[in-house]
Amino acid sequence: MRRFLDGVYTLSAGLAALSLLGIFLVMMAQVALREMNKQLPGADDISAYLCVATTFFALAATFKRGELIRVGMGIDRLPPGVRRVQELFVLAVAAGILGYVVYWTTQDMLFSLEIEEVAQGTVPFPLWIPKIAVPAGSGLLLVAILDEFFTVLGGQKPGYVTAAEERAAAGDFSAEV
Repeated sequence: MRRFLDGVYTLSAGLAALSLLGIFLVMMAQVALREMNKQLPGADDISAYLCVATTFFALAATFKRGELIRVGMGIDRLPPGVRRVQELFVLAVAAGILGYVVYWTTQDMLFSLEIEEVAQGTVPFPLWIPKIAVPAGSGLLLVAILDEFFTVLGGQKPGYVTAAEERAAAGDFSAEV
């Protein structure tokens, strides 16, 4: 199961990277077409939707690597038993919030599909397609949070803490800035 979940997180990060590459390609196409006095229809909309996809698909992998913003000033000073309970509480609250986000963003995406909502820009493409990134990326983050919840519940140190400690031991404080 561990290999499968890690593969899902890696795939999600790969989708984020592809979305970022898509932004680059759209921007380069715009530059090239401007030189020929032409435009790429819908380029601004496509770039914006790819930006959202980049952000949401990167969430799970970033969380698992311990690179999301985390304020550990209080929890880092707690004794191990109390810290474990606090980690479980915070992860449970985060899972609840993400469950809410996944539910409502899925409903929004399905509603867009149902009413055949299209973009109001120069290219009227179906909006449910770019809206998939939000519930999908949030859902993957929810899975990652639940993964960590059960890791901590099993008495182990959270993966995001281990990853941050390994970076610090190697002298890499880039994610801590």
